[in-house]
Formats: sequence, C-alpha cells, structure tokens
Amino acid sequence: MIQDEEHFYAMMEKLDNAAVLLIIDVQTGLDDPAYGRRNNPGAEQNIGRLLAAWRARKQPIIHVQHLSQRPRSPLYPGKPGVALKDMVKPQGEEQLLQKRVNNAFVGTDLEAQLRAQGHNTLVIVGLTTPHCVSTTARMAGDLGFDTYVVADATAAHELTDHRGQHYSAEQVHNSALAALNGEFAKVVETDNVLQALA
Repeated sequence: MIQDEEHFYAMMEKLDNAAVLLIIDVQTGLDDPAYGRRNNPGAEQNIGRLLAAWRARKQPIIHVQHLSQRPRSPLYPGKPGVALKDMVKPQGEEQLLQKRVNNAFVGTDLEAQLRAQGHNTLVIVGLTTPHCVSTTARMAGDLGFDTYVVADATAAHELTDHRGQHYSAEQVHNSALAALNGEFAKVVETDNVLQALA
C-alpha cells in the first residue's frame, strides 16, 4: 500500500501512457444475495474515479466480463446478472474481453494483445478480490508484467471453509491482498494511483 516515497515514485514512473487499466467482472450478478455479505461498498465508486482518469488521459482500458459455465450462476450467459454495471460500461473503442474461467489470461488473447501493443504495466481493479482479481494478478505477475492491484477498488464476499469456519468479507479481502502484495503485485490505494498519474 505504498508505504514509502521511493515506492511511490517508482509507481509514478510505471504509470505512463502505456499502463493498462484492467477492470474485472464488475457485473450486476455479483450483487446476488446468495454470495453473502460483501465488503468495501465504495469499490465501484473508486473504479469509476480511476476509469475517469484513464479516459481523460486516453490511456488503454480493458473491460473484462465473466461468462460462467455453471447454469446456476448469476453470471451464466443469457441471465441478467451477466451485464456490466452502468458506471463501468465500455465507451467508444474501449475493449471488452470475455472470459469463461477466473483467470483473464486463460482462454483469451489478453497476453498476446498486451505484448503486441507494448503494454508492460497493469492496474487491476474489480470483483472479486480472492477469485478473478487474484488469479489474474498472479498470472500477470508470473508473466512478468508490472502489476498493481488497487485495494479499495476491489471487494470480496464472506466465505466458509471446508470445516465450517466462517471468514468475514473483510478477512477474505485482506488475506487475498496480503498474499498478492510483494509476491505477484504491488497493492496500492486509489488515491496513490491518482496522485501518481497527476
């Protein structure tokens, strides 16, 4: 979460016009009560702030939409929950990438596109922190991209493990970010990114 000045200025150097904003699965179906309680209700607002900044600077934006292979999922093709939320719908020539698994690199041409266009830096936001955000960030890091995950522009749902132990949405979110930070990505806050862009 960018604790020192050295890391902040390193991030400033990375967030040039080739830095891609990757917006993952901000879809109405993830508001389904079946998923349980969610943390960070302001995630979408922060995603909107980042999206506006990227648009103003004409930097590359990729919207990711999940098409579940599970018929009971709210994100199954043909169900209303597949729709992207209004505040993050693509505009103009912004790209929409559709995926069928958690990882946005699997079964898509995301890596090939990034390489072809010379994009080495990814700023990842969206839903949910331990699932599609995490799996995509891990792959991005392993593939050698400079990867940033924006903590307050992501969110998680509460979970119960195989033993019946309950974990709050905050615990799930924070644990997922802790596992990413310094290993696969750098975890930052929306204000860090906006300050670096400015």
